[in-house]
Amino acid sequence: MRLYVPGRGGRWARAGGRWVRLLSTRGGSPGLRVFYGHDRVPAPGEPVAGGSAKFQRLATRFPNRSTDFTLLYLGSTWLPRDLRLLLRLARRRGTPMVLNQNGVGYPGWAGSGADAFNRPLRRVLAAAEHVLYQSEFCKRSADEFLGPPQGGWEVLHNAVDVDWFTPAQEPPERGPVLLLGGDQYQEYRLELALQTLAALLPAHPDAQLIVTGRTVVALEPLVERYGVIGHVRWLGRYSQREAPSIFRTAHVLLHTKVNDPCPSLVIEAMATGLPVVYPRSGGVPELVREAGIGVAHPDSWDRDEPPAPEALAEAVESVLADLPGYAARARSRAVEHLALGPWLDRHAELFHELVSRSERHR
Repeated sequence: MRLYVPGRGGRWARAGGRWVRLLSTRGGSPGLRVFYGHDRVPAPGEPVAGGSAKFQRLATRFPNRSTDFTLLYLGSTWLPRDLRLLLRLARRRGTPMVLNQNGVGYPGWAGSGADAFNRPLRRVLAAAEHVLYQSEFCKRSADEFLGPPQGGWEVLHNAVDVDWFTPAQEPPERGPVLLLGGDQYQEYRLELALQTLAALLPAHPDAQLIVTGRTVVALEPLVERYGVIGHVRWLGRYSQREAPSIFRTAHVLLHTKVNDPCPSLVIEAMATGLPVVYPRSGGVPELVREAGIGVAHPDSWDRDEPPAPEALAEAVESVLADLPGYAARARSRAVEHLALGPWLDRHAELFHELVSRSERHR
């Protein structure tokens, strides 16, 4: 039995112990055993952020095996600190590596740090035997800033457990209630949501905005600045276990990030019957389609320019005018095209194919 030590010190201790075991063995028996590059994957129900959410789902079917793995599965938004060593070990052992490629650093988002951000992404992309791009947009942006894949590739959108994320039996009585979900790590996303709420209030004086997650700026001064005092609730971070109940308190997901590659938040919201209003860029249009309204805005790699709040408020109005229809289409879209089961099945098929091939070549 190993003692679990939390925090950064614990992560380094676990990694050190893993490398001792790795270097003292010469590979294990045949069969599929997956390692996600981290010694611990969040357990079901624990809070997750960014790329770790998909690993949490995958680990329910393919448990994390940190020392005797026969397949390495890495995510571009959750790369390990010992990436170079892992890639070198996998190459030496003939272990196939699959990359789940999300977004890239582009100047409008990462500024002068774009190249530094993309450097490890180029390294892992070049080493991948197969790349799973989370959207067509992810493929285009990776080709632009990282280069083409060296092995096989496909587009596989993120997925949602449609048996866990289900609609409310009845929509909230008061409102309308807008949800700004996830973490608010870019100031413009929070400000744009508050401005959209302010533009909506003259026609809907009972409108509310729920804000979740961590914020990079204090919420209260912005609420006062935009004249929406009494109309905003902040819930903080939440786990996957809590997520459906939070989504069910809203009527519409207001997703304000531009060029978002493939947000699981959007897919989860649709599964709970929430239509989505969003800037029409990134991979979100591929996900939402008829389940919401995308608002046009200047779209370039050089600068993030979101839509005007008045245009987003107008889109919210259009969704509210046919809320039952949009809600039904959101749920249908998630169930028919973005369900977790087929996503896991495709991973299983790919994993077994790659491991079988590597075993034949040894």
